Amino acid sequence: MHAHSHHTDSQFDRHRHEPGGASSRLLIAFALTCATLLAEAVGGWLSGSLALLADAGHMLVDALALLLAWGSARIALRPADARRSFGYARMEVLAGYTNALAQFALAAWIVYEAVERLSAPMQIRSGLMLIVAMAGLLVNALVLRVIGTHAHDDVNTAGARLHVLGDVLGSLAAVVAALLIRYFGWLAADPILSIFVALLILGSAWKLLRRSAHILLEGTPDDVESGAVAMAIEREAGIGGVHHVHIWQIAGGQRIATLHARVAQDAESGMALAAIQSVLRKRFGIAHATIQIEQDAHCDGDECRQHEH
Repeated sequence: MHAHSHHTDSQFDRHRHEPGGASSRLLIAFALTCATLLAEAVGGWLSGSLALLADAGHMLVDALALLLAWGSARIALRPADARRSFGYARMEVLAGYTNALAQFALAAWIVYEAVERLSAPMQIRSGLMLIVAMAGLLVNALVLRVIGTHAHDDVNTAGARLHVLGDVLGSLAAVVAALLIRYFGWLAADPILSIFVALLILGSAWKLLRRSAHILLEGTPDDVESGAVAMAIEREAGIGGVHHVHIWQIAGGQRIATLHARVAQDAESGMALAAIQSVLRKRFGIAHATIQIEQDAHCDGDECRQHEH
């Protein structure tokens, strides 16, 4: 007997019909980032500051990343169709994965340019650099606030926030470098702090890349173990012989499970399904599950529990 359970108040339904507030914030962040990157690019060229140019280049990638995040958030709201029965929610995961890869390329460019500057220092107009860097820092902090917080599993917004956080760190490094150059004449501060920012970006990008790749590879969510799910169903729902348990995510926070449950022949299948659904939803946040009930004429409830998972 096969049974497919799907709650009407599922995570998938909420995700598809959630308001477009997040996408609107991403679009505002994109506009602010574009204005700031133009100012930093001009300021970096006029002042000779690598930190400003690196931050402007970083923000150019970030502006494209924010645009990608906005587009994927809009696409993810589309309902399911005949070709994509789970909808377009995974577009957000693809955006997060792409943003992480872009950060790796950007960090490599910053390090390369910084090494070149260390071997051949350039004169820098620290006053202009300081003014532009402080303005950029204020706007980037505003952009970070506009985007707001996000759920742990929302890799799309996490990717956007990662880019903007890198912008904040880049602008902060430019401010510090400008002060060191202006008051201590330390020209090496510009490329050294640029390398420091690149390393910070790499650490955050690696975490996002791993999380996004794990979802795309349909890995089990970090806080869930298939064995623990089977044991919880057997213990709390009184269902024996739970096996072939598979759990994965379509997108961040949207969990799916499939499993088999062996019950005695005289057991009520509807009650067994309801009990399993309740455990999956309340204990593990799984609201979409495909459950196969196997009725065994040769075992009762206690004997079924002794089957291997």
